[in-house]
Amino acid sequence: MKKTLSLVAILAAGTSQAAGFQIDTHSARATGTGGAATAWLEDSSAIYYNAANIIGVKKLDITIGDTGILPSITFQRTGAPEAEGQKTTLSPPPHLFVVYKPFDRAAFGVGVFTPYGARSRWEDGFSGRFRGFESSLATYYINPTFAYELHERFRFGVGLDIARATIELTRGLNFVNSEGSLHLGGADWGSGFNVGVQATVLDNLKMGLHYRSAIDIEFQGKADFQNIPVEFQSRLKDQTAKASVVLPSTVTAGLSYAPIDRLMLAFDASWVDWSTFSALSIRFEDPAINNPIPKRWRAKWKYSLGAEYGVTDALQVRGGLVYDPSPSPDYTLTPDLPDANRIKATVGLGYQLRPFRADLGYQFVALSDKQSTAPGMSGTYSGSAHVFGLTLGFSPQ
Repeated sequence: MKKTLSLVAILAAGTSQAAGFQIDTHSARATGTGGAATAWLEDSSAIYYNAANIIGVKKLDITIGDTGILPSITFQRTGAPEAEGQKTTLSPPPHLFVVYKPFDRAAFGVGVFTPYGARSRWEDGFSGRFRGFESSLATYYINPTFAYELHERFRFGVGLDIARATIELTRGLNFVNSEGSLHLGGADWGSGFNVGVQATVLDNLKMGLHYRSAIDIEFQGKADFQNIPVEFQSRLKDQTAKASVVLPSTVTAGLSYAPIDRLMLAFDASWVDWSTFSALSIRFEDPAINNPIPKRWRAKWKYSLGAEYGVTDALQVRGGLVYDPSPSPDYTLTPDLPDANRIKATVGLGYQLRPFRADLGYQFVALSDKQSTAPGMSGTYSGSAHVFGLTLGFSPQ
C-alpha cells in the first residue's frame, strides 16, 4: 500500500546531514570512519549501528554525546540574478547508550538517539516561501536491545524501536494583494524493530548485517492561520490537521578487515527505502483545502568507506568517505523539501584513559548542484554542512 509523505516530511527542509532527513551520526567514533561501523563497532553505540555487536562489551559500557550539524543550502532560481539561502541553524541531536553484559554470551542494552530530523529557516523574503519557509523536525528513538552469541564466530541481536516525533512548520500564503501565513504543529508515537547479525569470517575479516524497520507515524496537530483577508476567513480558519508519515526502513551490510596490526578498514552499503514517500499531504478538518503535492521519492543506496589506526594503545586516528545520493527526482524537487547528492569526508580522533574514553568526529558534507525542473520553481540547489561530534565513554574492566 502506498504511503503518504506528509507534515513531517515538509519539515525536513534539506538541512539534515544525510540525504532526505536522515541523521546517521550517533557515535563520534563511527562518524570519524564515515559511519562504516556495521561489522566492527562493539561498544554500546552498536545499538544503533548493529544490535548484534553489543556482545563485544566486556561487562558494562556507557556512551553519551552530542552532534552539532551546521548546514548551509542555497537555491538559484532559473533566471534570477542571485542565489537565495537559509539562515544559519544549529541542530544538536544527542545520543545515549548503555549496555550491560551479565553473561558471557548475552548482553542487554538501551539507546536514546534521533535518527531523523532537521531544522531550517529560509531568509526573509525568500521567493519560495509559499512552498516552505521555516521548519523543525525531531524524532526520538528509545531502543531496548538484546544480543546473544550463538557461536564464537556468530552473534545475533534484536531491538524494539519506540519513536516520538514532533514537528513545527511555518509557510507563507499568497493572496496576490497581501500575504498571510500558516503555522502547523503536532506530535505522535510509533514503534518498530531492528535486528542484526555479525560473523567472523576470518580472524581479520568480519561481516555485519543490520535491518531497522519502517515506523508509521500519524500526526495529530493544529493549524493556525494568520493575516487572512476577510473574504477567505470562513475557509482558512484555525482547525485541526492530520498527517501520516512512514519513517523509512533501512538495510545495511558491512565488512571490516584488519590487514596489519592496529589498522582496520571498513566498508558499508546502506539501503534506505524512501520510496514510501509519494506525496506531501496535510489533511485539514475542512477537506476542501487539502492540496496533496506529488513527491515520488525513490529508495537509494548509500556507500561508506572508513579506516581506524591505533597510533598507540591509547590514541586512534580515523578517516572516511561517503557517497549519499538524494532520493528526490528533479521534477518534484521544491523548496519545501530541498535536497542534493551528498559527498562527505570525515576525520576523527579517539583517546582512552581507562575506564574513560573520548572520541571526536568531524564530517564535511558537500551538496553537489542538483537541478530542479519542478513547475514554477525550477532552479539549482547546492550547499554544504559541517558536522561536529563528541562522544564520551565509560567501560570499567
